Amino acid sequence: MQHFLKRLLTTLMLSAGLIAAFSISATAFAKEKKDFTLAWSIYVGWMPWDYADQSGILKKWANKYGINIDVIQVNDYVESINQYTAGQFDATVMTNMDALTIPAASGVDSTALIVGDFSDGNDGIILKGNNKSIRDIKGQNVNLVELSVSHYLMARGLESVGLAEKDVHVINTSDADIVAAYQTPDVTSVVTWNPLLSEITSQPGSTLVFDSSKIPGEIIDSLVVNTQILKQNPNFAKALTGAWYEVMSEMTSKNTAKSDEAKTFMAKASGTDLAGYNAQLKATRMFYKPAEAVRFTQSSALTDTMKKVAEFSFEHGLLGEGAPDATFIGIETPAGIYGSKSNIKLRFDPAYMEMAAKGQL
Repeated sequence: MQHFLKRLLTTLMLSAGLIAAFSISATAFAKEKKDFTLAWSIYVGWMPWDYADQSGILKKWANKYGINIDVIQVNDYVESINQYTAGQFDATVMTNMDALTIPAASGVDSTALIVGDFSDGNDGIILKGNNKSIRDIKGQNVNLVELSVSHYLMARGLESVGLAEKDVHVINTSDADIVAAYQTPDVTSVVTWNPLLSEITSQPGSTLVFDSSKIPGEIIDSLVVNTQILKQNPNFAKALTGAWYEVMSEMTSKNTAKSDEAKTFMAKASGTDLAGYNAQLKATRMFYKPAEAVRFTQSSALTDTMKKVAEFSFEHGLLGEGAPDATFIGIETPAGIYGSKSNIKLRFDPAYMEMAAKGQL
């Protein structure tokens, strides 16, 4: 799963170029505009954006509202978020943790416009040999992408059996190297995401001891939009939301040929086949219906989740050097605000998903 790359927040956020970009005033975003940019990267829950673009669905919705939306694939997931944070994109796909630790932590007020899915088995912890339980991880070296969602998953897995990070030793390993590393005798424990997860668990002597289905709703994938741009350009939000749920409708169409055609396109674009893509979808809780996403976003469980994410992020230095505690950044959800009410930088707003649910787009 592409929630991976290391959060080197200090390095990423303090470059002169980014600091200059962050100083863009609200007035620069304030005026209504007609041309917008949307960035995406390869992941099972984000492939619908590529399909929306290539099929003409997004263009149809953009035309309806008299705007243009340029869809850009960025192969480096974290770089797409950095560029969004620097003001180069109006909207970008990202996880809830990354939304908090990169744009929000950098002072960029952002809104999760469309909550598309959560990981429901796409991320997991694998042990080798006679290690058959999450408890067996104690004392081991654990290879993972440090300070990523994989790191968060490991922390939650340890917590579930009364262990803590001090009970293991994290070995920072890039996503490109983790499969090869697992094949060496010295590596006995890894944490990763699909399709790497499936590749590793298929190897003899491998046991999946914990996965994201054990923490449902905590690793969330959303389309995030700059809040100021959203406020000044509601038609942008309407076009994005309308296009997204039209694609969701195609993916779940009773016309199997139509559904398979859409998913086959997404599969090929992500480097797999229809069977492989369907397998990844099974480990993803997609919110195909807007009402489902609205209910999830309105639940108090979301606020609880973001509290856990904020606490993990603070403990690992991901909220910035100036953050005194996990409540430094305000996170607004329909059920309430976690953190500082005077420093709200991340918002979950179901308003446009509600419009889609009511047929008002």
